[in-house]
Amino acid sequence: MIEIELVQLECKDGDPEYNLGKACHAIMNCAASTDLLVFPETYLSGFPTNENLKAISQSLNGSHVQTLQTLCKEKNVATAIGMAEEHEGKFYNTTVFITPEDGLLAYYRKTHLWLTDHGIFDAGDRYSCIEWRGIKIGFLICFDIEYPESARALGELGTELLIVTNGNMDPYGLTHRTAIMARAQENHMFAVMTNRVGHGNDDLVFHGGSCMVNPMGHLLCEAGREECHIRMTIDPKHMTQFETEFNYLKERRMQITGHKKQHHAKHSDWIIS
Repeated sequence: MIEIELVQLECKDGDPEYNLGKACHAIMNCAASTDLLVFPETYLSGFPTNENLKAISQSLNGSHVQTLQTLCKEKNVATAIGMAEEHEGKFYNTTVFITPEDGLLAYYRKTHLWLTDHGIFDAGDRYSCIEWRGIKIGFLICFDIEYPESARALGELGTELLIVTNGNMDPYGLTHRTAIMARAQENHMFAVMTNRVGHGNDDLVFHGGSCMVNPMGHLLCEAGREECHIRMTIDPKHMTQFETEFNYLKERRMQITGHKKQHHAKHSDWIIS
């Protein structure tokens, strides 16, 4: 069992100190029963521009991560939070996973870059599934969840709980609502997604809609468009119905291939053989 707190907040693009202060306040004031807090995408930095990217990015051992490690240990709580990361001259859209036992236990660099990520961030090149307190946890960031292959890769690694840090804006709220439910169902995993609210640079309006989803693709809870904290206890080990009835990963028929059959110059059909 794990109690997760989704921390749906506004943040200021390009103002790391303001954002760090809000994150620290949320950690210090979380419920005593909370095991894990999940914040939005690039929450510590906000979305960067080419002009401020270097100034607001930090390394994984930078002062902001160190501050969060100290607080997580003090509060005995884990935190997943997004940041702009600098590493060996490259910049990544990164989620860090900090635990009270290990400090920085894991990190994930966004693999699928959104339109405005291009030219600013480099793409990550791997997925990872880590185990914490007996639960296998995988990570995706925002646009990643629009690709079934991303969550499937984590499903094949044995992920039981998918954490999505999100920075999704209007008019794409329903897109990610649909995607997170589908990714959870397709891969027999619980999924949690925390999004920003409020306004950002370039007149962006963030959708909110942070949520938790069970392995049947059903919403367990869902936020609106205002700042809020949502807490819920889930048991990623409890998937009895799926384990006894069917398993998408085991029952896939990957050996079936498609052939393109040309009928005439302008039209074609796809057939399965």
